[in-house]
Amino acid sequence: MDKNSLRLAYKKQREALTPEQVANKSLQIANQLLSLALWEKTYFHLFLSNHSLKEVDTEYVLTLLQGKDKEVVVPRMESNFDLSHILLTDATAIKPNSFGIPEPIGGIAVSPTTIEVVFVPLLTYDLQGNRIGYGKGYYDRFLAQCDPECRFIGLSFFPPEELIPAEKTDIKLQYCITPEKIYSFL
Repeated sequence: MDKNSLRLAYKKQREALTPEQVANKSLQIANQLLSLALWEKTYFHLFLSNHSLKEVDTEYVLTLLQGKDKEVVVPRMESNFDLSHILLTDATAIKPNSFGIPEPIGGIAVSPTTIEVVFVPLLTYDLQGNRIGYGKGYYDRFLAQCDPECRFIGLSFFPPEELIPAEKTDIKLQYCITPEKIYSFL
């Protein structure tokens, strides 16, 4: 299947999930994270979920990170198809953008090279760590700016595809977490 067909197929699969399934699977994904060796890291980049698209609910991951006193950085989409990275504090105002994605309005900017772990949104991924997002390249451009030691972790309700189309500009994941399993691509 081509990327657009895969995007449509996985959007449909997510649409079929009930709110209870999304919540339960999201909690299982957060619990899976506890077994990864990454808790010595300090700066974690976390996308905020668009609930209307039935994305993995990252509130559970956020609670976990805050409970472990980690610095959480959240993205803001810019008009040039880049992301800004804002430190999440008690004073950070969050508002949905025109796509319904919760974003910080202002706040303290953090350099991509400071971030040590990135939780990456996706629609699907394969056994080699390739992923398909929404198609605008925001995350591929961002991940290319991160330190080579940074860990890229996808979050998905579904198991991987065998192989998906990849391009030279696509950045691979090191891990993908599902409710049932952690996939490693190292």
